[in-house]
Amino acid sequence: MVSSSVSRLKNSVAGIRVTLRIGATIFGLSAVLLLVVPEMFLELLALDGSALPLVWSMRMIGVTLIALAGSMWFSSMNTTETSVLRVGAVMAVSAAGLGVTTLLIPVPFTWFTVVYAIIGFAFSAAYVFFLVQARR
Repeated sequence: MVSSSVSRLKNSVAGIRVTLRIGATIFGLSAVLLLVVPEMFLELLALDGSALPLVWSMRMIGVTLIALAGSMWFSSMNTTETSVLRVGAVMAVSAAGLGVTTLLIPVPFTWFTVVYAIIGFAFSAAYVFFLVQARR
């Protein structure tokens, strides 16, 4: 029984590590887009791509995403099991928040808005799944 619990914990932590790496990759790619072509990202969200304050905000978010992506990547590799579980819990809430916030953009939905929200919810669900498995 104890061996089974230890195995389940190790598998759950491994799942969170992989989820963190995939999330870091997606955030890293998003960061590059936000830094290089923020206007395109804004237009995909049905926001005004010519509004300089929004363009500036997207670039600032891009810089922040670089830091988050790096933290996620290195947390997935260089931390203890307990730390990975804690990071997974923070990311479960954050990813769900990203999904909700995306749906609350004060413009009509676009295909991109819906896909971006689904991605956030999917990551949140993955983190929650592995966290629940780790506690069983």
